Amino acid sequence: MSQANEIDVSILTFEQLKKIRLYLKKMVDNGGSDLHLKANSVIRARIDGDLVQFSGAILSRDDAMTFAKELLRGRFAEFVEQKEIDFVYPFDEKNRFRVNMFFQVDGISAVFRVIPIEIPSFDDLKLPEVLRSFTQKSRGLVLVTGVTGSGKSTTLATLINEINLTKKKHIITIEDPVEFVHKDRGCIINQRSVGQDTLSFKNALRAALREDPDIILVGEMRDVETINLALHAADTGHLVFSTLHTIDAKETINRIIAQFPTEEQPRVRLSLASVLEGIVSQRLIKTVDGKRRAAMEVLVKTPTIEKLIMENRDYEISDAIANGSEHYKSQTFDQSIFGLYTDGVITKENALSNATSASDLQLRMSGLTAGKASQSDVKNSDKDEDVFDLKE
Repeated sequence: MSQANEIDVSILTFEQLKKIRLYLKKMVDNGGSDLHLKANSVIRARIDGDLVQFSGAILSRDDAMTFAKELLRGRFAEFVEQKEIDFVYPFDEKNRFRVNMFFQVDGISAVFRVIPIEIPSFDDLKLPEVLRSFTQKSRGLVLVTGVTGSGKSTTLATLINEINLTKKKHIITIEDPVEFVHKDRGCIINQRSVGQDTLSFKNALRAALREDPDIILVGEMRDVETINLALHAADTGHLVFSTLHTIDAKETINRIIAQFPTEEQPRVRLSLASVLEGIVSQRLIKTVDGKRRAAMEVLVKTPTIEKLIMENRDYEISDAIANGSEHYKSQTFDQSIFGLYTDGVITKENALSNATSASDLQLRMSGLTAGKASQSDVKNSDKDEDVFDLKE
């Protein structure tokens, strides 16, 4: 690293950091999930899925640079050299943030994502009960998927916490960075942060196999070697949890297999069919009270699902998930969304806009009574709440 980028902490006043801390507190008080800072722009926060303006003043290029120095201190030189940096910022005893800071054409930007200190329970997240069965498995692979910001880390943390409260196991997590911090309850939990405690997912996963684990959480299956190691771990008697940025179960299976050269894909397909226990894919949908709830597609391993994967009949997986809802408690996105709609949790408009097949869902809705339909069409009167109405 260049010494020219080293900073003298003693000359910093930390005035910019104090200002940003006020915005972070304001976001938390209003139930926000992300604070967005951008040089030469106003400060914004994501509240219930929408970006709202938090400041009237522009954050200047120089102030953004000063803030980066005040926040990063000794890591500022690393940031300048790498042009982006990930880390966790402990705000106080109750709040931590996952931070990504990066350079862009106007200067420096940063995004602060709230990491709740308290790990939510199954009831808090209103997770389908079938997910609890995944925590009872002794071996295999369970994947939680979805786009960025869909709550994958929170769901995984809840699954690990359930095991921690009900089992006596050794759990190793490999994350980038560590978000939810687990305390040893019934289990021993070793959490490793990529970059801080290990050089890479694949290095840590390879080492984990020699550390007597029962359960391994891999924050993300990013490359072929990590996927291979995860499949191997699941095949050799470990329960492995991981994530992928995919939109549903079918795409998840396709994405894993497509990572490999053509000649290796039949082997990977057989291995995946053998070890896969479940896939949970989620989408956050705005509720009638202005909050958000996860609609979840849940693939549960069955002889039919295993056969479809082995025989490269992935196009039939969605139908198999739907058909298994009664006996195996699996569910497609549209079945999940339909349930949220009929329970009055989401509006018809939001249900249809998030559906996999809006036309099919519309047909199902047409069979409802007018009274039940009207419950879920209640609009949130605070939907377009102005930034100046937020809690100070």
